[in-house]
Amino acid sequence: MQSGPPERAVVLTHGLFLSPQAKTTHAMIRGPSRYELLCVVDPVHAGQDARQLLASGAAREGGPGGAGRVPIVASLQAALELPGGPPSHCVVGVATGGGVLPEGLRETLLEAAGAGLTLVNGLHQRLSDDADLCRLVRAAGGSILDIRAPRPISALRFYTGEALELEIPRIAVLGTDCALGKRTTATWIVRELRRRGRTAELIYTGQSGWMQGHRFGFILDATPNDFVSGELENAILQCARESAPEFMLLEGQSSLRNPTGPCGAELIVSAGAAGVILQHAPGRRFFKGLKDYPIPPLAGECELIGRYGTRVLAVAINLEGLERGAGLALAARLETELGLPVVAPLEQGVDRLVDAVLAREAVP
Repeated sequence: MQSGPPERAVVLTHGLFLSPQAKTTHAMIRGPSRYELLCVVDPVHAGQDARQLLASGAAREGGPGGAGRVPIVASLQAALELPGGPPSHCVVGVATGGGVLPEGLRETLLEAAGAGLTLVNGLHQRLSDDADLCRLVRAAGGSILDIRAPRPISALRFYTGEALELEIPRIAVLGTDCALGKRTTATWIVRELRRRGRTAELIYTGQSGWMQGHRFGFILDATPNDFVSGELENAILQCARESAPEFMLLEGQSSLRNPTGPCGAELIVSAGAAGVILQHAPGRRFFKGLKDYPIPPLAGECELIGRYGTRVLAVAINLEGLERGAGLALAARLETELGLPVVAPLEQGVDRLVDAVLAREAVP
């Protein structure tokens, strides 16, 4: 996390607050957050409190966390008029398919640029490529921060294998699909380990982790493929040098067999994961956005992870699309079938997941 008081920010969700596309906003509201959140700008949900909506379970990427109110207002102008002083930053709080700016959001960003705010953008579509935004930002004294802009090749690290020599256990939180809550589960496991007096850090791999202000990580899908393993290794080694935690939790992206972007082998093979927490949504039949591609059975995914050279310690399930009672009953059945702890973090917390992480220490 940065030193000194955090900058004050408004977050734009453009009517998408209750959708998985707002998971970046959900992450910051739950905490930690790189910014002090003054409000969310979302005309569809204006007048409500963002924390209460997440705690209610209405947004499946949500959950309790953080303190104080985060009001949802209808417009940027309303955000600028809130008591307590103006914001300095305006954050694009959505993660869309393909990283494209949602239609209509540009108008709000133009308004923010004209107000002198720094625009923070985690989408692939770069705001710095927009001539009008750049002109307004320069004139008003703000700036643009495109956090997914690729770094120069000269600044990237190539893989060396040094990470495999570390004795600190790395636990990968992988999933059977994208947008399941892997980062949420990993963050809560870190939090619970710390509550139990153990030292732990999250290695983030996406824009939401950066927005939360975690100290160690990189943005995987903004990194040329040849350097993904090296940048992952660099984050792990930096964490070991500067923090030397007892555990590192590695945030997974997508899934091993998602045709739109298979990912996760790096966390097992290059990072030397000592175990895996596997995130799954039993109510989801097909990969997100691919109706003709069914998600493979959970047992088969556990077997595949074993073939990569590590093992699944526990399963975290997302009850998306399921009634709570039926979902928890299904979790109990899966636990019997798999012989592994199966936990719904949003509904049951992560205590048993942490128990599984700690229990692996006793297993050769």
